[in-house]
Amino acid sequence: MKVIRAKHAGACYGVQRALDMAYAAVDDGNTAYTLGPLIHNPQVVETLEQHGVSVAESIDNVSEGIVIIRSHGVVPQVKKAAEERDLPIIDATCPHVSRAQRAAAALAEEGYEIVIVGEAGHPEVEGMTAYAREAGGNVVIVADVEELPSDLKEPIGVVVQTTQAKENLDAVVEALEERGLSPYVKNTICFATRQRQEAAAELARSVDALVVIGGRNSSNTTRLHDICKVHCEHSYHIETPEEIDPDWFNRCDEVGVTAGASTPEDQIESVIDYLESL
Repeated sequence: MKVIRAKHAGACYGVQRALDMAYAAVDDGNTAYTLGPLIHNPQVVETLEQHGVSVAESIDNVSEGIVIIRSHGVVPQVKKAAEERDLPIIDATCPHVSRAQRAAAALAEEGYEIVIVGEAGHPEVEGMTAYAREAGGNVVIVADVEELPSDLKEPIGVVVQTTQAKENLDAVVEALEERGLSPYVKNTICFATRQRQEAAAELARSVDALVVIGGRNSSNTTRLHDICKVHCEHSYHIETPEEIDPDWFNRCDEVGVTAGASTPEDQIESVIDYLESL
């Protein structure tokens, strides 16, 4: 059985940057806390804990030590609360997420009603929403076309969660235009996300089965799996090699492997090694 890795897979710049910053924060024996998981990868979060980077669910749970802003960003009020407590802050927000936050705030300042294409409740979307509302904007969050409210009025500005599929953004924009509206679109999808999605789709079309590696709480990994499933019926989302059932690959000549942007290289290599041993 031949194992083929997608051309683009695994940890993106923003994730690797956040990991490097977190490990550097505790190099000298400091105590550090991330507000929520640094990235959406349970195995990595567990390893960080072993190195002295703990997870705090709220700034209210941190009384000392370094506060690390996770890669998904936070609402501005959290940073202000940390500053008021004189807690040192390391901002590991992904630069692409910061760009999306600024885009939402800028649209609000310019008087647009803002449509955020993304997942309500996701920390990245919560941050974008908070920055827009702090700038005086009215915000509507939609996961897809079906969630667009019927009473939207111009001017409308559209921003998008960085890990969304471009097809979803395009569908929302097209639906707005079909209503006779002229939305001003700021495409804040991360280029690395798009690369991984396109590479996964290309690979899925050419293999007998495909394994997608990454946290089940990772939006971009879940989306990769959804994309792969469209093109390859036998696509499987796993976090570790132990979850693999060898029977998945009966009669398979070629198996593809891809991974979400929050999946480090060692996790990908461990899965490839296991598959090649079958």
